[in-house]
Amino acid sequence: MDRQLISHFAHADHQIAAPISEAHLDRLLRRARLPEGARVLDLGCGEGFWLVRLLEMYGDATGDGVDISQTALDAARAAATAKGVADRLGLHLVSATDFSPAEPYDLVLCVGSTHAFDGLTPTLEQIRKFLKPGGLALVGEGFYEKEPSEELRAEIGDYEDLARTVARAEASGFRTVYAHTSELGEWDEYEWSWTGSLLRWALANPGPDGEQARAAALEHREMWLNGYRGVLGFVTLLLAADLVE
Repeated sequence: MDRQLISHFAHADHQIAAPISEAHLDRLLRRARLPEGARVLDLGCGEGFWLVRLLEMYGDATGDGVDISQTALDAARAAATAKGVADRLGLHLVSATDFSPAEPYDLVLCVGSTHAFDGLTPTLEQIRKFLKPGGLALVGEGFYEKEPSEELRAEIGDYEDLARTVARAEASGFRTVYAHTSELGEWDEYEWSWTGSLLRWALANPGPDGEQARAAALEHREMWLNGYRGVLGFVTLLLAADLVE
């Protein structure tokens, strides 16, 4: 079973696909205060929850979603159709690094997908090229709440603390105008949903795929409970492009 399909089943009960509650997600999207007729891009959109919610919230906005998973994009299209916003959504089966927009955007999202560009700084450098003057970025990134062991750092990534993460974002030509730092309860809801949804699918589908899904869920849960729980944080930054550099 490929990783994209595992991700699809794991996120079945937590479609935000990040350690953020719906209430905090809505607050972030409202704070964007998008202009009339805004153009929005989501790099690594997955199953499109953020984009669809944005298009519901801003009734005259249009959006583009970019992802390498056809399964995820099919789910995004179905969600957009169910919510009545499919006519304002374009979906693109292409790597975020290869996407080339026809016009700039008022808001570019990249939540939990900065690995596609090899980190926060190159992600923001690319986003800046896609933005209209004075445009916004909404970027979700991991950071360390406390210093991890060398083994854990090697396993989950070379993140920095929150202050350095914000400083790195602002060194890329942005100013932080709002942010949400995920709470432990949001992390727990995300992780229990991720592992539990995948285990339920595995139990209902015995055989090689079910065994792979079960192994992936248990490995993930072990790393979370006995590794990064309370160590790895997640911050979603609302960034305004700085017109003065």
